[in-house]
This record gives sequence, C-alpha cells and structure tokens, in this order.
Amino acid sequence: MTGITTFFWKTGKAALPAAVAAGVGFAVLTAGALPVQAGKSDTSLAGNYLAGRYAQARRDLSSAADFLGAALKQAPDAPNLLNRTFILMAIEGRMAEATALARRLLKINPKAPIANLTLAVEDIKKGRFATAKARFQDMPGKGFSRFLAPVLRAWSLIGEKKSDAALKIVTTKSKEEATQAFYDMHAALINEMIGNNDEAEKYYLGVSNSQDGLSLRLVQLLGSLYERTGRPEKAQALYDRYLKEQPGSQLLGVALERLKKGRKPRLQVSSITDGAAEALFGVASSLRQQSGREVALVFSRLALYLKPRFPVMQILLGDLLEADDRLEPALGVYRLIDEKSAFSWSAKLRIASILNRLKRTDEAVKHLNGMARDRKDDPGPLINLADILRGHDRFPEAVDAYDKALARIKSPEERHWSLLYARGISLERSQQWPRAEADFLRALELKPEQPYVLNYLGYSWIDKGINKDRAQDMIQRAVKQRPNDGYIVDSLGWGHYRLGNFKKAVRHLERAVELRPQDPVINDHLGDAYWRVGRTREAKFQWNRSLSLDPEDDVIAKIRQKLKTGLTEDTETAKKPRNDG
Repeated sequence: MTGITTFFWKTGKAALPAAVAAGVGFAVLTAGALPVQAGKSDTSLAGNYLAGRYAQARRDLSSAADFLGAALKQAPDAPNLLNRTFILMAIEGRMAEATALARRLLKINPKAPIANLTLAVEDIKKGRFATAKARFQDMPGKGFSRFLAPVLRAWSLIGEKKSDAALKIVTTKSKEEATQAFYDMHAALINEMIGNNDEAEKYYLGVSNSQDGLSLRLVQLLGSLYERTGRPEKAQALYDRYLKEQPGSQLLGVALERLKKGRKPRLQVSSITDGAAEALFGVASSLRQQSGREVALVFSRLALYLKPRFPVMQILLGDLLEADDRLEPALGVYRLIDEKSAFSWSAKLRIASILNRLKRTDEAVKHLNGMARDRKDDPGPLINLADILRGHDRFPEAVDAYDKALARIKSPEERHWSLLYARGISLERSQQWPRAEADFLRALELKPEQPYVLNYLGYSWIDKGINKDRAQDMIQRAVKQRPNDGYIVDSLGWGHYRLGNFKKAVRHLERAVELRPQDPVINDHLGDAYWRVGRTREAKFQWNRSLSLDPEDDVIAKIRQKLKTGLTEDTETAKKPRNDG
C-alpha cells in the first residue's frame, strides 16, 4: 500500500520534527496473562494492572483500557497509572473518559502536553474559544506543541472573530521547511473560510511548491477552491496532474464526476472545529510516517472527536490500526465512512483485505464480487479478488477473476505488467502453460527486464526443458538486479542443477541458503546439489534441516525417502519458481 502521508500530507524533504513523538508516547509493556475480568469485586489491583499490561502488549487496547481503568479506581492517586490509562482511553476514542482523566492528570502535572491538548480540543468543540486559546498559549514550546499549538491558537482566534490576529500567527515565517508548509496550509484554509480566495490560492500554491509531488489532500482542497470560484479548467489541470503522478487512483472520482456535471462543491473547511481537525490530521499524517503511531492515534481520535464525519481522517485512523494488526477496530472505522465520500471505494477495498486477513475469505470474496457488480467498468475489485484467490491457491478461480479484470482494461499500460504476471502464475499453477507463457512474455514487453518475471519464466522454461540457454540468461539477469533475493538466487542455482552444472548449483544454492536460511525448499535443494557432487553427509544434514523447517507434506515424504535411500529421480524435489515480488 502507498504510504498514507504520500497520499494526504507531503512536507517535501523534511517531515514534521521528530521531536513530536519524543516524550509523549507510551511504553508497550509485557506481563503474564491473568484470567481476570476488569472491575470484578474479587479482582485485585495487581490482577487488573497486570492484565491491563498484558492486553496492551498484545495490542488489545480496548481490554487494556478496561483493566487499567478498573485498577485506577482501586489506586486513584497513582500518577503513572493515571497517565497510562488516559492515553489508552484517548487512543480508543473514549473521549468522555479521556477528558475526565485529563483533568485529574493536570492537577498532578499542569504541563502534561497531551492532557492539555485534549482539554483544549474539548474547549474548541464546545465553543469555548477564549479558554482554548489560553490553553494553547500556555503549552510549552517544544515537541508537537511547538508548531501545532500556534495553529490551533489561530483557529481559536477565528472563533473569537479575530482574523487579523489569527493570520498573523500562521503567516509567520519558519526556518523549518515542514513547519512552514504546515503554516501555509492553514493560512490558505483560514483565508478561504473568511473569503480571501486569492490569498488562499497563494498559500495553497506555496504548499505545492514545498512538496515532492502533489499530496491528495492539497489537490482536494485547492481543486475545490478552483471549482467554487468558477475556474473548472484549473481544477481539471490539477486533477490531471495528480492522476499522472498517481496513475490508476480512484480517489478523485467524486471530484471528477462533480466537475463533469458542473456542480460546485461546498467549502471543505467551514468551521473552527473543521480547521482544528484539519491541523490534527496534518500532524497525525506526519507522525504515521515517523513511526510515532501511538501519538498519531491520539491525534486521530481528537480530530474525529471534533469532526466525526471526516473520511480522510478515518482512512488514516484505519491505516494506523491496521499497522498495529488491530483488524477488527480498523474494519469498524472503514465501515463508518460516508458512502458519498471520495474515500468510500478505497475503504471498501480495505474492508475486503481485512476480511481476508481475518480468515473470513468467503466474506471477502462475496464483498468484492458485489463491488465488481456495482462498478461494471472498474477492474480494481476483480484484481483484489484474484489476488486473494491466488493467495489461497485457488488458481482456476483466480484466473477467471484476472480474465474479467483484464477485459475491463482496454489498453494495458506498463503498470499492468504485474497483473499479467499474476495471471501468468495462476495459469501456470492451473496447468495452462501456453496461456501462462504468453502472459509472462507480454509482461516483459510492458516492463522489459522485470526481475520477477525473468525469474519465473526462465525457471519455467528450464523446468520444461525448453529455451534452456535463454532461460538461464534470464535468471542471471534477474539475479544481477536482485542479488540479495534468496528465491531468485535459488532459481539460478536450481537452474544450474537441472542443466547438470552441479558444482555451480552448489555455489549459488549455498548463497540462497545464506539469504533464506529458514526456507525448507531452498535447504532441500542444497541437499540435492550436495548429493550430486558427492558430499553425502552434508546432503543429509540439509535434508534433516529442511524437515525441521515445516515443509509441505509432499516434500516431507520425498525428503524422508532420500534420507533412507539417497537421491533418485523419484525423490528429487520439484520446485515452483518463487519471488519476493
């Protein structure tokens, strides 16, 4: 998946300062499991606390919040427990509990940054702009407060109808490129909201000039401005530029349809809560890229507390949850995204992926078939469906789905090489070699020298005893591009083996085992090569090692026979070419 920050918030060469994440994350703790239920009268403080720590270590943060919340009731004056429970409640989006804990935390530590931010966000939501402004004014000028607090203070000033003072803050020059882009974005948003459209455009373009390629969020906001102010040709040019940079993207579909019909969009940031939520979104996006996921989760929940119907933020939150392998919560977030949103289709594709990861594959298949019926010209759902089926070795079904997807693509382009490659694999595994070979060759026409295709086609030819010299040359070219890919190096070694070059085979297969020491098939291949050059003791060692690595059942039977009788044609391992790609 392309990184969320690439889609939504780019900051050129510099990401938002790494100090954002410093000092405000929480530790992932480990402890033994305890069979307790949070809040039970017979559960001890230690039981709730240790169960909460264990749940947190397992990324079951909902249970962790429950257990630590129960422990906090038993030890209400424990500051570290209070802080940890507050963070968990915020991450889980339990804002009523989080704000109550934030107030208690600030009595102990008045400078606690996330607690202050949480209460200031609550003030903005409830229209207490002067109180929010004072909180932001008092926040320390370090970490995330250094650049987020001034922007949120500016939005609070807009709430007090002090636009000149607000704009003075966000038009202040910064020495940091990323902070300057952040300020420029909010100078644009504020100017647009108060009707200064020319100034808004100027600052949007300033953000554009600081980015390495266009971010989706900027394109949405600037394109919307162009549409609303009667400049559809500029909006179209901007959308075309983004699609050239991100070919195949579906995320501008709503805007393009609106533009086609001549409908003008509403103002995307039309309130103080919208603006503050946008600021939190921008920082959360940057933190996602800087591995500050825990803090990004807090900011995401705060943004959605301010603006519950905020699809771009919901997509980012779902992505953060997926990155933590919290699939059920991510599924719930994606299902809440508005059907009319530009992100609805993307969210539906993610739902199918998660259902598959949750081993609910038949559900995922049904879901994607429904999507394919909803959009009869869109190959995306069928491609995802085929990939899932191929991943479950359901190759004939995968071929059918790939066929339907490719029928929807009128003229395959270079980027479609991977689709032909994937169908080729499914065809080869379905014993449809002539069609598979045609797909691999066509993929190489679209993407010459693609190493994974070179490897797969080259090995397949060697395995079938055809085009041997050309095939071995192809695999060597693949290895030259991917010298540290154990699977491709294994193909080169096994190709030499099948051609009778056993000494060369040993050299390359030893290298493949170094690169992929835990792969049972590669270890088995090396054992076969050792046997052929007379290193029988080493061969048996490799075969035994392969058995210890949990190979497939048909491989197990052959290895055990080899250990009894040595290598014969019947026990020689068959190999299907594999790639990392």
